[in-house]
Amino acid sequence: MSNYTINSLLEKAQELGASDLHFIVGEVPSFRIDGKIIKSKLEPVTEEDMMHAIDEMAPISMRDKIFRSYDSDFPYEIEDISRFRVNLAMSFGYHSMTIRLVPYKIPTFEQLKLPKTIEKFSTLENGIVLVTGVAGSGKSTTIASILNHINSTQKKHIVTIEDPIEYVYKSQKSIFTQRQIGIDTANYLDGLKFALRQDPDVILIGEIRDMETVESALHAAETGHLVFATLHTFNAIQTINRILSFFPPSERSAVRSQFAEVFRGSVSQKLLPSANGKGRIPAIELLYSTPTIKDFILKDELEEIYKLVQKGSYNDMITFNMSLYDLYKKGLITKEVALEHSDTPNELMHYMRGVYSGSENIF
Repeated sequence: MSNYTINSLLEKAQELGASDLHFIVGEVPSFRIDGKIIKSKLEPVTEEDMMHAIDEMAPISMRDKIFRSYDSDFPYEIEDISRFRVNLAMSFGYHSMTIRLVPYKIPTFEQLKLPKTIEKFSTLENGIVLVTGVAGSGKSTTIASILNHINSTQKKHIVTIEDPIEYVYKSQKSIFTQRQIGIDTANYLDGLKFALRQDPDVILIGEIRDMETVESALHAAETGHLVFATLHTFNAIQTINRILSFFPPSERSAVRSQFAEVFRGSVSQKLLPSANGKGRIPAIELLYSTPTIKDFILKDELEEIYKLVQKGSYNDMITFNMSLYDLYKKGLITKEVALEHSDTPNELMHYMRGVYSGSENIF
């Protein structure tokens, strides 16, 4: 057995500012720091190390399930250090763990360097807001900052359905009911169905994965609730198309109309290396639904949405290129990083050369 424990590694990860710890049989423990994998100089993880880690971390109620399935998710906590989201998987017949650090303190919009206009989503009374991006792009943290802003400013009941629970909220003006898949409810579909009977104002769906969950989310939004959910998509247009793609072609016209009525906006984000080499900075696409955008969705003219926003922060909306340009102009990211992460670098180059008529204060 190696001369370290899983807790000592997690404490080291927190000390280093890592976002994740990779704990894989046959590999040395590795940390993801500022988006890059950094291998430790420790001994490789043995199967015995892994069994000790599972025994230390896995909830007793989930032990049988863990050893009967190939993949499991569960939370873990080291008091006064951090909470963690654990994914246990199999690789070449052996266990591997990916452990995401979830800080106790929920950061504010300002601390996350999110655009100030994102606060609009916290003032909505109903509808659906989608937060999107690749794994590890900060979706959960962005939603947590929005929900915690509601918590500190409004008297609401907020129900979260997650797999597993990540941020734990301390009730302020609002109250919270947090439900974990596999422990507090069987699945997202059941969690949503019963959430509607729990007198909620706001509902968080940890991830939209199938048609049934989309249907339930749209129904919740239609019946006067504010619904937040995440998707692994890159931008607003892809997000809308992904929602519709869950349904057979014969149903998409009706779903398009239903979605257009309740859609309130989307946040898509990427985390980029900062210019000073310390930490990562979010580049954000922000879309707020308006009557014009609703009409574009109904007519299936989604490309027109981008053209509208592109004209210059229409209704405080932001394209990725606007966000990248703003971050570059403020010296938060380098020119090379901005161009590398732009979907349309030629357009971004025009901005950098001064050919940009949009808002000068989008953040």
